[in-house]
Amino acid sequence: MTPYLNLGGDSAVTSYQYGHDFIEVEFKHKDIYRYSYLRPGSQHVEIMKTLADNGEGLGAYINKYVRDKYEKKIR
Repeated sequence: MTPYLNLGGDSAVTSYQYGHDFIEVEFKHKDIYRYSYLRPGSQHVEIMKTLADNGEGLGAYINKYVRDKYEKKIR
């Protein structure tokens, strides 16, 4: 997993990793969720990848748009 930069300083996201059609996000409480092209969809996943790489806005985006729309809980 890649550490999330958290440039805003207040994100619950701690790390992430992604592949062609998914992103997995780890939160402070150690849970990891997979968001994919299957659920919540490619548009959301691609935006989340960009936010993750930019180190800002990923947690807010998840809370606002895809909170419970993950494909599966990894841990």
